[in-house]
Amino acid sequence: MKDLGTERGRFYRERVMVATPPHAVIGLEAEFNLLVNGRRRRPEKVFGDPSRLVRRRMIPRTGKSFQSPAGGAIYFDTGVIEVATPIVEIEPGCCYRATRLLWEQIRYLRGELDHWAKRNGCQCRLQGFSAHYNFSFPNARKSKLRNATKLAYLLAHILPVPVILLASNRQSSAVGVRPRRTRVEVTADFTPDPALMLATCAFIAGAVQTVLRWEDFGLRQLNRYGVPRMTPFRLRKHSSRRGWRITVDSLGKNPFTSDINAPLWKLRDGRILSLRAIAAETLSPFRRRIRRISDSSTLEHVAAIFDGDARSLLDFAERPQAYDDVGRTIDWGRRRMRRWSRSKYEKIIHRMIAREPVRVGRKRYRVDRMSGWYQVEFREVGTKRRRTFNLDELVQLSDGKKLRPAASRKRKAARKRRA
Repeated sequence: MKDLGTERGRFYRERVMVATPPHAVIGLEAEFNLLVNGRRRRPEKVFGDPSRLVRRRMIPRTGKSFQSPAGGAIYFDTGVIEVATPIVEIEPGCCYRATRLLWEQIRYLRGELDHWAKRNGCQCRLQGFSAHYNFSFPNARKSKLRNATKLAYLLAHILPVPVILLASNRQSSAVGVRPRRTRVEVTADFTPDPALMLATCAFIAGAVQTVLRWEDFGLRQLNRYGVPRMTPFRLRKHSSRRGWRITVDSLGKNPFTSDINAPLWKLRDGRILSLRAIAAETLSPFRRRIRRISDSSTLEHVAAIFDGDARSLLDFAERPQAYDDVGRTIDWGRRRMRRWSRSKYEKIIHRMIAREPVRVGRKRYRVDRMSGWYQVEFREVGTKRRRTFNLDELVQLSDGKKLRPAASRKRKAARKRRA
């Protein structure tokens, strides 16, 4: 999920303030290697850009990405195919919605690849590479002791063991956390099981939303809330951009190949526990928030994996074959999951993809392009004049309400103060 703005200096700060949603949001990404006839190929070399792969006309986005007909974004990034969900409001059901959206992008991409392969007489496969879980950092919660960098550093001490159990396999190598200006991004292996991806998303979201309510982001909070700390524990520099990650040599032993049920890991309080026991203890301070933003069934699944009553991918001796042909079949498993309706942002995105006109007074506008994840550029029918709306303004218009002028008055007052 790319940043909501790219400008620098004072203008950049003003633009981010305008372009950032007023409430917390979540977004997921997945990266895949492309295999053509069993050989890894760069999608840029094979297709050029996503518009040469997808048959339907797509809405262009900032940079080289396009708005997928399935609702998210698709782009080619340094040799991999990447799909991303639109932003989803953090509220009850957001984890299910975000996970469902990501798998809808994967299913659509899989269908377009199948059609291209049939037309060209070849075989195409998507090999799972990585997944990114993105959470916005609300401006209202920022202070000297609370910013995205400090939050990411604290999360890098909380998330690795639970995420290793929920999202990793025997060939995994790292779990990372990156601060990204207006958000925090958790990086892990792609998970070919939608139910496990939902459990991973729910745990991370519950942890992030809980920590955001702590009075500061210092490491002493871990002792205060009973989060177990392993020793040795060495964070490594993230492989891309700023951030930290736990790798195969960060804990003294390789957590991805070790027995997850064996008491091999020493804690700072002197105890020696298994990875499952450490993850189960880590879950305790976040249970309430996980249940609130997902549901009791998802929380039970997370707890069952940590207790050994449900399978982790690390319970298998080898990496499952589903990694090497993602999207061919999509199985949510036998667990019953509540069918959450579309969020307000999702409904607006699908209306844009259908190119439904927007009416403001007597003027009608048609979508021209996406500007980041929160703003949409339109052109007035007839005059072709350009106008930008954010998703909340479009929600108001879809509800038949007049646009609230409060935001513009605040910007004018801010400009007067600067003058």
